[in-house]
Amino acid sequence: MLVRLSRLLGLGMVAVALASCAPLQYPDRTATHTDDFGTPVGAQSVRAGGDLVMGLSAEPDRLDPTTSSSLYTRYVMSSICEKLYDNDASGNLVPQLATALPTVSADGLTVTIPVRTGIKFADGTPFDAAAVQTSLQRHLSSKTSQRTSEMGPIAAIEANGAAQVVIHYRKPFAPITAALADRAGMIMSPAELTKAGNDFGDHPVCVGPFKFVERVPQTSIVVERDPLYYDAEHVHLDKITYRIMTDGNIRAANLRSGDIQVADTISPQDVDALQQDSSLRLLQARGLNFRGFYVNIGNVDGVGKPARQIDTPLAKDARVREALSLSIDRNTLVDTVFDNWYEPTCSPIVPQTTFATPAGTACPAYDPQRARQLLAEAGVQIPYRVRLQVQNSQDQLRYVQALQASVAAGGFELDIQPIEYATLLDVQKRGTFEALFLGWSGRIDPDANISRFLMTGSTGNYPGYSSPALDDVLGQAARITDTARRAELYGQAVQIIQKDNPYLYTYRERLLTVHSTKVTGIEQYPDGVVRVGKAAFLTDKG
Repeated sequence: MLVRLSRLLGLGMVAVALASCAPLQYPDRTATHTDDFGTPVGAQSVRAGGDLVMGLSAEPDRLDPTTSSSLYTRYVMSSICEKLYDNDASGNLVPQLATALPTVSADGLTVTIPVRTGIKFADGTPFDAAAVQTSLQRHLSSKTSQRTSEMGPIAAIEANGAAQVVIHYRKPFAPITAALADRAGMIMSPAELTKAGNDFGDHPVCVGPFKFVERVPQTSIVVERDPLYYDAEHVHLDKITYRIMTDGNIRAANLRSGDIQVADTISPQDVDALQQDSSLRLLQARGLNFRGFYVNIGNVDGVGKPARQIDTPLAKDARVREALSLSIDRNTLVDTVFDNWYEPTCSPIVPQTTFATPAGTACPAYDPQRARQLLAEAGVQIPYRVRLQVQNSQDQLRYVQALQASVAAGGFELDIQPIEYATLLDVQKRGTFEALFLGWSGRIDPDANISRFLMTGSTGNYPGYSSPALDDVLGQAARITDTARRAELYGQAVQIIQKDNPYLYTYRERLLTVHSTKVTGIEQYPDGVVRVGKAAFLTDKG
């Protein structure tokens, strides 16, 4: 189950076209940009203490790893809530609260995870296998969990003594190690879970270099160094403040002034100028993410509830959704809106990985004439009006405004409705949208980029979509470990998705984070998380 992302990322995009849908294979725009994941503290001369301020481009949702669906929550949790596994700088899945990679039985049904002992949660509660079992069971079984589908068809979770956790499966589930390197692997204090219950996210307690102090909604989240942390000697800062700063211009100005030392999601509009500032350093990575929009097909009663068909042409007729996809000039939109920093996509398959195949990364050509033909066949009035809810951020508004003009050529009238990020997350869960523009930070295993969102009944199936054919293909891919065969199956999955279009993929962001040269140890990997837990101020930088 060891996945080597450094090997996966070494492969270029396959340039073979599929004649069946006249797809495009977009050029690799990453050639002009060089990845820089940051520099660990290592042997550098750093000072003890200091308060770091990071400007966050959006407010995290509740700090509960079971229910969270926000990338920005992952930023904060990376400092206060460690996982069983993590990705290292080279892209390997490595133990964090586990002591080794899992062992798997010959039939694939039993996964045994060795875990640390002799360490403590931030509240002093001992960490052991029983604590791990409690958290994993909560992730799996909670009614409001967003983790259930990520963990696979689990039959039971047991603690085998203090140092081993055993997961029993009804069917083999190959992506489990990768899943436990994300929120499904975050382990919470059982004492705090008992005390707080569903309110755990108001005062999260885990194992991490820092511990939670306070949150001021829409303003900031503060964490401080945890003296009980098992690796406290490598924690240098006293405090980290995550300051909510949704305006990209304000984040850039605060970086220049020194009021903040780190900022995530730098706009392509600002990055070139910031890159020229000798007091700042740009970290960049070709990410695993994608961005696009959900079409609400059957999410009437809220995500996770049985889907009920919505009675509109967009929801009922796949021809209308295909027409909408064909109306998106992905190539031109990325070039004009994002100054060549981002890349277009039509698929959840990350093109620089070994899971990429011609079928899995193919992109139907921009064809507004064909789009109008499909709308005519569907018998809908042109222009067909679509209400699109989108995060109220400058870059995304620029994109959807350009998108509005693009889809008009295909016979659509896009009604753009900007809302705050936290509200948007709530809207997608409740299903109170027709179309909703939102992305995913991406994972190294394709299962987490597809099954979570599009498998029937999944707790992340925001479109309320169901396809027995897709369920079958995804189930097959999750049960095997052969990469080539899994890649072939995910290619089949993409063909089904592009036929039904419950989610329309548009582009992939290049991950852009800037930090002051007065600090070091800031790291950003392709998984999208900006890691500041082991950062420090340099001694010779004031």
